[in-house]
Amino acid sequence: MIQVNQLSKKYNGTTVLNIENLEIPKGQSFGLVGNNGAGKTTFFSLLLDLIHPSTGNIKTNDIQVNTSENWKSFTGSFLDESFLIGYLTPEEYFYFIGDLRHQNKADIDALLAKHEEFFNGEILKNKKYLRDLSKGNQKKVGIIATLIGNPEVIILDEPFANLDPTTVSRLKKIIKELADDPNVTVLVSSHDLQHTVEVCDRIVALNKGEIVKDIQTSKETLQELESFFAV
Repeated sequence: MIQVNQLSKKYNGTTVLNIENLEIPKGQSFGLVGNNGAGKTTFFSLLLDLIHPSTGNIKTNDIQVNTSENWKSFTGSFLDESFLIGYLTPEEYFYFIGDLRHQNKADIDALLAKHEEFFNGEILKNKKYLRDLSKGNQKKVGIIATLIGNPEVIILDEPFANLDPTTVSRLKKIIKELADDPNVTVLVSSHDLQHTVEVCDRIVALNKGEIVKDIQTSKETLQELESFFAV
């Protein structure tokens, strides 16, 4: 599904990401962990063609992301609140994204109704602009917007940050349901090792832009990662 080949990113001569080869098969729930500056967001930004690689490339379904836009039709993502449109209400934003993904109002309403519990009465019908929502509620909007149009690839950067414990629990349930679909590939990055291990089949750890761990999730995974980052 996703193939990384000789990928690197440099800023002012400093290498912030260097991944020779990485394959993420279709249907995998993939977790990316690491400290601040490890390269997690840089990798996702390259995957979404938000920045250009210094060397190498990333292919999704054999489509090179920095030379074609065809991957966008089956990819949903939320990295941060810059993905939102601050002067829209949540409803306006959802319908706007729906138009882009050829979904009608009924499709969007059905999706929003499905995730009413996740919104916890704080998002819809409150007549608030996105810019006036809390960071956590902005994140709720961005995460559910990624699901519009049933994308095959879903990319979430630090999805658990700024969320209260109840919402984190509900988000884990959503991610696990997505991961149960063999046609959906989920990529999650997080500082929180425990949350990531709970929702992902595979964990890749980055340190200073390079892969230092690549493990299938097991009962020992969390302890292994905690021991590694404790050093």
